[in-house]
Amino acid sequence: MSTSSHAHEPEGRRQSKKAAASGWIGSALEYYDFFIYATAASLIFPQIFFPKGDPAIAIIASLATYGVGYVARPIGAFVLGHMGDTRGRKQVLVLCMFLMGFSTIAVGLLPTYDQIGLWAPALLVLCRLVQGFAVAGEISGASSMILEHAPFGRRGFFASFTLQGVQAGQILAAAVFLPLAHYMPTDQFNSWGWRVPFILSFIVIIIGWIIRREVDETPAFTQEGAAKPRSPVTEAFKNHAPDMLRVVLMSLMNVIPVVATIFGAAYAVQPAYGIGFHKDVYLWIPVLGNILAVLVIPLVGNLSDKIGRRPPMIVGSVLAGLLAFGYLYAISIGSVPLAICMSLLMWGIVYQGYNAVFPSFYPELFPTRTRVSAMAISQNVGTAITAMLPAVFAAVAPPGSTNIWLTVGALAFGITVISAVACYTARETYRLAMNDLGKPEAAPVPEGEYMRLRDEALAQAARA
Repeated sequence: MSTSSHAHEPEGRRQSKKAAASGWIGSALEYYDFFIYATAASLIFPQIFFPKGDPAIAIIASLATYGVGYVARPIGAFVLGHMGDTRGRKQVLVLCMFLMGFSTIAVGLLPTYDQIGLWAPALLVLCRLVQGFAVAGEISGASSMILEHAPFGRRGFFASFTLQGVQAGQILAAAVFLPLAHYMPTDQFNSWGWRVPFILSFIVIIIGWIIRREVDETPAFTQEGAAKPRSPVTEAFKNHAPDMLRVVLMSLMNVIPVVATIFGAAYAVQPAYGIGFHKDVYLWIPVLGNILAVLVIPLVGNLSDKIGRRPPMIVGSVLAGLLAFGYLYAISIGSVPLAICMSLLMWGIVYQGYNAVFPSFYPELFPTRTRVSAMAISQNVGTAITAMLPAVFAAVAPPGSTNIWLTVGALAFGITVISAVACYTARETYRLAMNDLGKPEAAPVPEGEYMRLRDEALAQAARA
């Protein structure tokens, strides 16, 4: 690295691969917890945690408990973001892991509505609140940890492993449900089989602790030393409010996973909608999309190190919104082959233009001093908004209404356009040195020097 560029990069021991592995495994394990809840909220909870009456009301109520977890996320973002910027990225990630693991085990042990009445949904909501609080610090903490350990010119590639882990967690969640849903009689599955994936979360706690304790704190955070802000949240709002608003709006892209895995599941399998997908058949659809996404994500992350963060995010946002129409239409006509094709295109390929890049782009918009707080708060506010969409979709397009796919698809597309516009207005960050991130006056490294430094990082990685 040249002298001028070197002066803008923090000195210290970097553990790029170990940090990426920690982020990947931690995100996979935590989002396994998060998505087994999402799957159960669509497939199981309407029948066992809510009063036996109007099935449409039970579906809306169950999907609302999924959204409740996102309500807690902004609160968790304030608390965990502050901790990440004052005590370190490593400490907050370990805490997130323990909170998520124990709250998920608790869901698997809850009694049903028939056993304790209204206490059942109340306790379910409480566990979901703890889950939401915990997951609020995961993506921002893991993304910051990986980003700050990554070599210059390779941040997009390494940070993408955070979201590759998230997709792997979704695969694992569905993979655990698939054999249970397929081989167990329905009454046994609804009685106790669904609890198995939740109780297995004790493995999350053991493996996650072993992995995360091995990663050092980042050079960028360590360099801050006594200069760490006393109130990173206040500083973030004071100095970086416009970029925080951009992240809120870009995070509305969470509408695509809502369509693919939450509302789509309820639409396809709940008897009230009359589509008639079998549960284990439907579960394969997002699994196949996620398998493809795991392959696509590092390729897109690497591409963002060459052409920038904004192009793949903007293209991915708009095209994924358009494909949502096709995906929901395929479900509406009960076509499994078409639904699989639409899932592979929308979820497995196009959406990853956004999904693979935001773990580097969001933290690059902010300086080290407030990085975790600013990203955690703004991202979780955005996702909290979209978390209410499954219940909104079920309310505006309830069972029995016509053209459900068109109504929900139009809402989803409009939201993705908002995200794309917000991304377009943001500053490009991929050629900024680490110590220049979050500084509007900082100049990017010239293209020629940037490519040389990136090639050096690639050559060094090949030798390692």
